[in-house]
Amino acid sequence: MIIRKGIVQDMPAVLELIKELAVFENEPDAVVLTVADLERDGFCSNPLFNTFVAQVNGKIIGMALFYYRYSTWKGRTIHLEDLIVTESMRGTGAGSLLYKEVFKFAKTEGVRRVEWAVLDWNTPAINFYEKTGATVFTDWRVAQMNEEGITTFTANL
Repeated sequence: MIIRKGIVQDMPAVLELIKELAVFENEPDAVVLTVADLERDGFCSNPLFNTFVAQVNGKIIGMALFYYRYSTWKGRTIHLEDLIVTESMRGTGAGSLLYKEVFKFAKTEGVRRVEWAVLDWNTPAINFYEKTGATVFTDWRVAQMNEEGITTFTANL
């Protein structure tokens, strides 16, 4: 198994993993992102995200996608958007290796926090994160507004 930085040629496989994650999270129709979006946004002069991929026998079986954020309390942080290993390869250690690679990158970059979201029913992930020393908050709520909501809200501004 090889863990390496993602390259533009990996983006079709990355998109398939994103779609697999959407199915796992009971949102199979939520992904509107395209390979072209990933290629443009991740490999332009000012990339919007970074990836690490897990590869076995030339096939990508997992990925971690993350990007910089800025905390008014901590300064530069990293947000781990998604970490997914294809179902047939779970339990091989790929997820743990990808997770560790993100934290090695964070340490090298000198960020003060890595943050991510986890669904409250994903007990195996929660247990894993807590075992690594992460705090899984129960008192913070995620808020977001989708494209339709943005259009509706801004229509009368």
